[in-house]
This record gives sequence, C-alpha cells and structure tokens, in this order.
Amino acid sequence: MKIIDRYILKSHLLPFGYAFLTIVFMLILQFFSIFADRLIGKGMGFATILELIFLQSAWMIGLAIPMAVLVAVVLTFGALTTTSEVTVFRATGISLYRLMAPVLIAGLFLSGLVERFNNVIVPVANYYARTLMLEIARSKPEFGLEENAFSKLVDGYSIFVRDSDKKSKELRGIVIYDYTNPDFSIMVTAEKGTLEFSPDYHYLMMTLFNGEIHEMKHGDLSYYRKIGFEKDRFIVESSKLDLTGNVKKRIRSGDNELSADELLFINNELRVRIAASERMIEHLKGKNGLDLHAGRKPAVIKGEAVVAQLKTGDSGVSASDQKDGKDSLIAVEKRNLESSRRMLNRYIVSYHKKYALSFSCFVFILVGAPLGVMARKGGFGLGAAVSLLLFVLYWVLMLFGESIAEYGLIGPFISVWFPNFILTAIGILLAVRLNGPVFRSMR
Repeated sequence: MKIIDRYILKSHLLPFGYAFLTIVFMLILQFFSIFADRLIGKGMGFATILELIFLQSAWMIGLAIPMAVLVAVVLTFGALTTTSEVTVFRATGISLYRLMAPVLIAGLFLSGLVERFNNVIVPVANYYARTLMLEIARSKPEFGLEENAFSKLVDGYSIFVRDSDKKSKELRGIVIYDYTNPDFSIMVTAEKGTLEFSPDYHYLMMTLFNGEIHEMKHGDLSYYRKIGFEKDRFIVESSKLDLTGNVKKRIRSGDNELSADELLFINNELRVRIAASERMIEHLKGKNGLDLHAGRKPAVIKGEAVVAQLKTGDSGVSASDQKDGKDSLIAVEKRNLESSRRMLNRYIVSYHKKYALSFSCFVFILVGAPLGVMARKGGFGLGAAVSLLLFVLYWVLMLFGESIAEYGLIGPFISVWFPNFILTAIGILLAVRLNGPVFRSMR
C-alpha cells in the first residue's frame, strides 16, 4: 500500500469513529425515549432494561455503519479540499479517482462485513430481543400498550389508551378497533379498564367499565348499532403473540429474525403455495372443475383440497346456491392467493434489503467523496447536513420501494436496489464533472 493510500484511509478513521458512536447513541436514545414510559416504573430490573437495549442495538449498528461511512467520506474529502491537499495532489498528476480508490476498496470490504453482520448477528439479536419483549408482555401485558397512541398488541385489533396508572395498572380512555370481521366495523370505547392474560395465555382479557360498542356494516350505511354497558369483558385470542408456550423455545419468525438463506427458503415455499392456489382457481373456473351436479368428496389437486362439498338432487340445493358456493370458494382462494403474494413480496424485499443496505457503504463513498469536495467551504456543519440529506433521500427511496414492491407494482429487486442505482449514477456524474481535465492522469 502506498503512502498516499494509508494517509487517505487514516484521515477517515477519526471521523468514521466519531460519526458511528454519535449515530448509535442517537438511535439508542430515540429507542429509549419511545419505550421509557413502558420500561421505567413497571417493576423491571435495571439489568433487564440494559439487556433489551443491548439486543436492540444490533440493528442500530447495521444502520449506523453506512451512515457513518457517508459522514466520514464527506467530512474527510471536504477537509482535504479546504486545506488545498486535493489541489496539491491534482497538481502532481493524481486524479480524484486515484484519491477515491483506497476508500472505495475499503468500502467494498466494509460492505462485506456489514452483510455478514446483518445476516448472522442481527437476526439472532432480533430473535432474543423479541423473546425478551414477549417475556415482559407475558408478565406485564400493559407493556405492549403505548399511551396516547394506537398499539397493535394483538393482530386484528388496534388499541388506544389515553393514560394508565402504574400502581393500580388501571387503563383510562380506552378505544378498541376490531378488524377481524370483514363484514363489519366494530369500535369499543370505555372510560377505564384493566388488562390481563388468561392462565394459559391463550387469551388477552380486558375488563372494561362505562363504555359503548359501535357496530357498522360495510356497504350498508343504513345499518348501525350501539350498545352501552357498565361492565364488559373483552376477550381476544393471543396465540399470535407466542405466549402460550415457552417463549424461549419459540421458532424464529418474521423477516427481521431470519437470515437471507432462511428468507430464500420461505420464498420458495410461498411460490409453491401460490402455484397451488392458481391451479385451484383455474380448476374451479374451468370446464373440468367441480362437478356441482353429483355428490362427491372434495376434489384434491396435488395436495390442495377443496374445502367444500356440494350436492344436488335430494339435498335440495338450487343451481343458484351451487353457483354461489363455487363463487365463494373462488373468492376465498383469491384472498389466499393475494395474501401469499404480498407475503412473498415482503420476504423478497427483506432478502434484497440485507444486501442493498450493506452495499450502500460502497455507494455512499462513491457519491460522498465528490460531495465532500463540493462542500469544502462549509466545514463540519455543511458536511453533516449534506450527509443527512443524502441519507434521508436514500431511506425515503428505500421505504417507497418497499411499499410499492409489497403490492407487486414493481419487482422487489428493482424497488430495493433503486436507491443504490440512483446514488451510484449521481456519484459517477459528480466525479467525472469534478475530475475534469485531470481525467487523463488517473493512476
């Protein structure tokens, strides 16, 4: 390694370390500020709080490294330009490309390390963090509720609590939206209540006082029902919280708890499920589909059973009822197909995101170095601002890509990697523009 390479790389170490520690500290502080009300004053030991923060810091590190790389590159190249060192280098025939080369190589190496960290360390840490959260929720169910905000403690329900008494564990100002019935919208309100799990942890039970139940039917604005109560027991199934068994022995689930190989395996399984659903729909629609004019057992198509048995003749089922039954089967299968496709898209997005976010270390160097040269007169403040704006742009494009990919509007690969493609193009254009006449002297 030449002296110039060592000098360029050493110039990045201090800004990178400072930026990395600052970003991690800010992310931990943000996490703690969100969960402070639920962590403090509810009987949890200080060691448990530290363990939770430590486990949560894994994904923060994976996010902070690319951000720190961007800040370090912008600040370092800005400082080299301010002190006229870049001018001296170019005067001796050393191009901007040559100055960027050692940092780009280091960026590729760092991208590989981040990819391994995101695929090996982060999923395990997320698993144990989720397990710890479940253990806390098992002993303190109110932990899953955030004051003055809607909480998704149980799938299919959105629960709002205005405030709570930490000593008596009484909840006040309760609003519950029930999304489990596709035909009705149900809202439950109550002045106060308590929250607990059943002894077997299969159900979450809320005892509500002085409230109302509002029920409306979808597509029928004339239907509305209101029921008042002084005391009511609101019970929902909590099996999806994984609290019914030993949470420490639960299976890893969710895209943030799985490695890329595990995500790829699930994607293949989902593709098989989607293909089976498509065949089922074609079978139901086709001429050789269900025979609706004779009693028979449910048809089976490569392991996928039709979940209805339609009979005619003595059963007295009319042709119209038979058609409605068939249409219902098709509608159910279409919903299953749509759900599988969205799940597949979400897991594919997570798969590509592990690699795209890791590769951003290289991309941020490619675009950050020219921006640092351009921001030479702004010092630390301008360099930090440029870095922040660039990372916000990157993250907005990433989130936008995730959203449209989940609905299948654009392929997951393109939507996730699009921010890297855009910033790479911007970086190359800026580097060529700044290098100018010294392009011929690249070494």
